[in-house]
Amino acid sequence: MNDSLAQPAIRLTQFSHGGGCGCKIAPAVLSEILTRSGAKHLLPPALLVGTESSDDAAVYQLNDSQAIVATTDFFMPIVDDAFDFGRIAATNAISDVYAMGGTPIFALAIVGMPIGKLPVETIQQILAGGESVCTAAGIPIAGGHSIDAQEPIYGLVAIGVVHPKRVKRNDQARAGDVLILGKPLGVGVMSAALKKGELSDAGYAQMLASTTQLNTPGSQLAEMEGVHAMTDVTGFALLGHLLEVCRGSKLRAEIDFARLPFWSEARALAELGYVTGAAARNWQSYGHDVQLEATLPEWQKNLLSDPQTSGGLLVACAPEAAAAVLAVFKAQGFEYACAIGQLQAGTSTVLVR
Repeated sequence: MNDSLAQPAIRLTQFSHGGGCGCKIAPAVLSEILTRSGAKHLLPPALLVGTESSDDAAVYQLNDSQAIVATTDFFMPIVDDAFDFGRIAATNAISDVYAMGGTPIFALAIVGMPIGKLPVETIQQILAGGESVCTAAGIPIAGGHSIDAQEPIYGLVAIGVVHPKRVKRNDQARAGDVLILGKPLGVGVMSAALKKGELSDAGYAQMLASTTQLNTPGSQLAEMEGVHAMTDVTGFALLGHLLEVCRGSKLRAEIDFARLPFWSEARALAELGYVTGAAARNWQSYGHDVQLEATLPEWQKNLLSDPQTSGGLLVACAPEAAAAVLAVFKAQGFEYACAIGQLQAGTSTVLVR
């Protein structure tokens, strides 16, 4: 499909066994690892957000008006263009700060490269891509760490600040809340087609538009009392991250598939049978907590569990705040943001109609 899409001399995706947030350890396996990771330590009261709810970042309160948001994210190449890879990885990492309602202030680079196999110029382009996103976010890369690795790895430690009372966790949603999604879905499917050389120029443009758009509305949404919970949709897909909201908030979600936004190329590819291995692992991990309409075809299920790299914000807000939340998204260039469902009292499950 991508005959006119120029291929770089070095194909980064050939160096890695997986790409983007599709590299994530499957949710069920990760849960088992963390469960057996050792005794629970006494946590300081100043640690407002830790590992207890599988949230997007840690938050540590400094004083009555300031808290530090700290997160890290890195992965193997999802695209072959070195500069684009750097942009995508940096956007993905910084967006976790926004997902907590914070404002980023600086970053540290995480670099692992197969020295001797990748040209120095290619590595420089990866770093330049990350730096360009940090510049757009208004923050410096203040340091980092690098190693000689078998597969290319790039990402950031992202540090931000937030008012302690404006932290937006993923486990504080309320019954009756409207669910709003900031970006279309389908990045995983498009990345699978790209790796096979079957993604069109238009599809690549859609993929880049999604994965390099910083989730900046998060900082403004944090100031809205009607916004109760927030997270971003990444490697565990829409269903996985929504289930984290449901479990933490002890609620059930109802999603209307017809209202979900998808990148047009991703939907077409999914209908043709394109799917990622990570989507299957995701479904195996949490499919037992999802109820699908009997008429829902397999390709739609695959899109629901499709891993998103640098995906959109998922917001749970009071019904009366939904219009204002959507207005914030639209004002910041998120034209596809829309309401996709609602949270209700009940067990921690998701129903897709």
